Amino acid sequence: MKTFITSIITLFLFFGYKATSTKEISGTVISAADGLSLPGALIKSLPSKTSVTTNMNGKYKIKIPSTDTHLQVSNLGFKTKKIAISKSDIINISLQDDGRSLEEVVVTKAVKMEKRQRVVADMAMVAPPMANVIHSSAAGLALGGSIRQQFPQNTENYAHITENAFKKATDAPLSTFSIDVDAASYSNMRRFINNGGLPPKDAVRIEEMINYFDYNYAQPKGDDPVNIVTEIGTAPWNNQHRLVHIGLKAKNIPTEKLPPSNLVFLIDVSGSMESYNKLPLLISSLRLLTDNLRDQDRVAIVVYAGSSGLVLPSTSGDHKQAIKEALSKLSAGGSTAGGAGIKLAYKVAGENFIKGGNNRIILATDGDFNVGASSDGDMQTLIEEKRKSGVFLTVLGFGMGNYKDSKMEVLANKGNGNYAYIDNISEARKVLINEFGGTLFTVAKDVKLQIEFNPAKVQAYRLIGYENRLLNNEDFNDDKKDAGEMGAGHTVTALYEIIPVGVESKFVKSVDALKYQNVPKNIPSSNNTNEMLTVKMRYKQPDGDKSKLLQEAVNDTYQDKLSKTSDNFRFSSSVAMFGMLLRQSEFVQESTFEQAIALAEAAKGTDKEGYRAEYVKLAKSAQLMAKDLRNFATKGRED
Repeated sequence: MKTFITSIITLFLFFGYKATSTKEISGTVISAADGLSLPGALIKSLPSKTSVTTNMNGKYKIKIPSTDTHLQVSNLGFKTKKIAISKSDIINISLQDDGRSLEEVVVTKAVKMEKRQRVVADMAMVAPPMANVIHSSAAGLALGGSIRQQFPQNTENYAHITENAFKKATDAPLSTFSIDVDAASYSNMRRFINNGGLPPKDAVRIEEMINYFDYNYAQPKGDDPVNIVTEIGTAPWNNQHRLVHIGLKAKNIPTEKLPPSNLVFLIDVSGSMESYNKLPLLISSLRLLTDNLRDQDRVAIVVYAGSSGLVLPSTSGDHKQAIKEALSKLSAGGSTAGGAGIKLAYKVAGENFIKGGNNRIILATDGDFNVGASSDGDMQTLIEEKRKSGVFLTVLGFGMGNYKDSKMEVLANKGNGNYAYIDNISEARKVLINEFGGTLFTVAKDVKLQIEFNPAKVQAYRLIGYENRLLNNEDFNDDKKDAGEMGAGHTVTALYEIIPVGVESKFVKSVDALKYQNVPKNIPSSNNTNEMLTVKMRYKQPDGDKSKLLQEAVNDTYQDKLSKTSDNFRFSSSVAMFGMLLRQSEFVQESTFEQAIALAEAAKGTDKEGYRAEYVKLAKSAQLMAKDLRNFATKGRED
């Protein structure tokens, strides 16, 4: 009987009890706003409450009971989302930004950031090392106590900038510089402000901030690919001074009429590129560019880490899926042999060179080279040698924490190219899609400007920005001297602050009379004209070696009411003022954040893509964080 009962129980357990089965689900969590992955998002399976968090690339994998019905996904600064569990083993999730402001984020022993609009999920990568303990309470959201997070050492590097000072027109009537179409400084500045801090002074290059925006300049006429536009008005920060606005406009070329492209994607896949805002964003950016390729365009992919290698041989633009698949297979790891990668990329570009076409390397990196040729000097020598091949260079910067801005600026400047910083997928779309022609197709190279000032009208002048683009006066006529490139549809803007003759200023310094020089007090030829200055420009065709001279005289007529100047004038002067405030410039004078914001708000124009509206928001955010800067501004005022 006992044996019989035991047998019955065994059968009951075997047939009547069914073990709880499990299911494994994986996927990626992204931001719906910009498509970027979200590390640290909490995935909770319900009703079992099994949970896991996403990794640095926003990916997750969770094993749950098969009886669970929903996934609940949350992340600081985003709306919590509840999703029904389907039959699929892969569930990708997008989160909407939480509309509520985060009222308070306190970083112990460091800083209090008020009304922070968004907290980056990966707090370890927000600005320089500040503390090891973060406490937070935010609009009904709590982090549940303390989060101990060891911040990585910040090794970002920016070249030092010594601002241009005022020069007397009698002593130095010529001002010569290379144009600059780079805009990396602006998007990098935006990254700092969006992450709750202000950029280092040397990260602010005012000319790049101004040139981030397009301006409504007239198209070139005739055979010249570039047009010169000028305007003079009152300097907004000192009504005794004048501001000369010089604009260049490169001709627009429809995409279908652009020459075929021979592109080489040179991609940094070293260990430093593992973060979500580096290689994953880089791949997404280049996939956008791939979608814009035409059948006659070609792309090769070269990667480098500890060594370099060819991942995809030169492939026609009509094989977009093959290009995308090659990009999707990339992963980060190892040291960074940037020099070896550059050499291989130029070799591949040379082997597939298209005569009369657009031959270009697109280097995507954080600039943290640490194997082989790695110093700024080494890289400059290498690039100067390789640019002779007729291959142009575009540099795309990614990431934070170890970002090497100085190195990438050198590469672009010396490589007949341009440089952009990609802080989100929207910026990638701007650079690689909206400005496709300007970024990738050169219409004029070695573009130089030389301004001659009339000392009868101009007491002193100051070029705002372009400190690392200055040239010797004799370099203007030297066709061997390298300068900047302009792409199809590009605009370039330069601003000069003028102290007119007869205006007293602390910025005009006196020197003792010269003993051995016979210095004439008057210059008759300059007194017999109403010209304030002459703008001269030299440029070469993309495949040419001989430059062509364009020049335009500018009369001493100006608009003394800012409200009657053009949107171009007012908006560019707003950005210049904002840049001087961020740099804590000694030339800030009567500049204020309030005035910079007001000027920009009244000069947004059509603003189809919303870039100018975004600038106003950034300026307002910086204003809240910059009380110390406003106090400093008094140091630059006239006595």
